[in-house]
Amino acid sequence: MTHKERVQCSLRWQDPDRVPVRIYATPEIAKQLENYFGGDYAKALDVDLWPVSATYQGKVRPAQGDIAFDIWGIGYRQVQHSKTGTYSEAVCLPWANITTMDDVEKYPWPNPCDFDFSTIEAQCDQLKEYSITYGSASVPDIVNGVSRGRGMEQVLMDIALRDEVGLAIIDKRVDFCFEHAKRALEAGKGKIDILCLGEDCGNQNGRMVSPKDFGDVFYSRLKKF
Repeated sequence: MTHKERVQCSLRWQDPDRVPVRIYATPEIAKQLENYFGGDYAKALDVDLWPVSATYQGKVRPAQGDIAFDIWGIGYRQVQHSKTGTYSEAVCLPWANITTMDDVEKYPWPNPCDFDFSTIEAQCDQLKEYSITYGSASVPDIVNGVSRGRGMEQVLMDIALRDEVGLAIIDKRVDFCFEHAKRALEAGKGKIDILCLGEDCGNQNGRMVSPKDFGDVFYSRLKKF
């Protein structure tokens, strides 16, 4: 079986020759794998699913010392955890100070127009033997994605209370992710096999929101994808 056939077979609930593989690795593990295999560990592990991406061409807030900012204006610092490695932790939360609908509209939200989607079809052609994906667990990732800019407790309170401002911030992220994904799929001209989405609705103790919260807040926003 080819890589693409293997994934498609699995998605039809049939038995492929082996389980399709995709890998995500922390930088520390990625480095160890690169050293072990002497280069591209994903190729060495014969993964079946490969992503394509658009290139961001917009402006990003300049770094301040050891704090780097993303396209959302959220500031991250590299934090060393004793046993699990180094992670980018959100330390500048610009949405925590948004308290009115006027604040929401004035905030400089990223624009899908700031991305170059023109190379996506060519990327697909280079990976045609594989199952091609677009997106990630961060699309739209309402709880995690918004909490990095607003704070986890506040986001969960926004959802529980149906806070107008909090929900408007959620919609800004969801609408951006939807339009971004739509443009990417259109640019791929049918050559992208899988749109990857992600959301955190549970933790070690159970679900994070009630079924009603999921239905009222999450479902309608995820359904359009």
